[in-house]
Amino acid sequence: MMIGRCRRQFSSSSIVSSSAATATFDKLGVIGLGLMGHGIAQTAAGATHVHSSIIAYESDQKYLDAGRERIQKSVDKLVSKEKLSSGDADALMGKITFTLDKDALIDADMIVEAIIENMELKKTLYADLGAICKSSTIFASNTSSLSITQMALASGRPEKFVGVHFFNPVQLMKLVEVVRTEYTDKDVFDSVLAWVDHIGKVGVSCKDTPGFIVNRLLVPNLMQAMALVERGDASTRDVDLSMQLGAGHPMGPLHLADYIGLDTCLFIVEGKEEQST
Repeated sequence: MMIGRCRRQFSSSSIVSSSAATATFDKLGVIGLGLMGHGIAQTAAGATHVHSSIIAYESDQKYLDAGRERIQKSVDKLVSKEKLSSGDADALMGKITFTLDKDALIDADMIVEAIIENMELKKTLYADLGAICKSSTIFASNTSSLSITQMALASGRPEKFVGVHFFNPVQLMKLVEVVRTEYTDKDVFDSVLAWVDHIGKVGVSCKDTPGFIVNRLLVPNLMQAMALVERGDASTRDVDLSMQLGAGHPMGPLHLADYIGLDTCLFIVEGKEEQST
């Protein structure tokens, strides 16, 4: 179900959950500043009056510097195109604290994780976070295909755990799949849906099912397109052109698979198979 873009009134407290899904996460943590994480941090920092601070965490200085550079480059591009003033750009960057200190996340109201798609690494991370973060902190994984339930249980606070699947590039793509498990508290889930709206995205709700909505429908299409070419039934050009002109898609499935990354496509397929067995 598509969530409407109605505006909701924020509370002055860090987190307030209610039937009206009124919530604000004053201090937001973002773990992992790669392809997706840097975009999430930038988007959150650019959402006026939503957060007072963004704690951007990486475990390695090299990746922390690369994430900072990515955000700065993106912000500078907006300024050069006159889509963002210099003052607003400075305010955006000033809102983000880049750190190698995991303890800086202890009092975060919400933490969005966007590290490598490796379940064991994620479970270890969430076990650590569950032990050090304040009891009210909400955890949200940006995984595109891994089980939200497994990570939620590893955290020790499954009722405060959701999935928030952003799409690449985060700064431009409007959709966020918000994923709930059988353990997720309703007020927590509604609060995260409200947060998605507040940072300028459109949220859709989904249960914790392999591939969620988009990849559950999209990836089999991409696999069938590859199989057509592999069997020699049609050329890459003709498959892509057919879906563009015949189905109204902005790009063909093989072009899209390359854009997503063939390694990512394979990972999603393998993850779906593992969760289905």
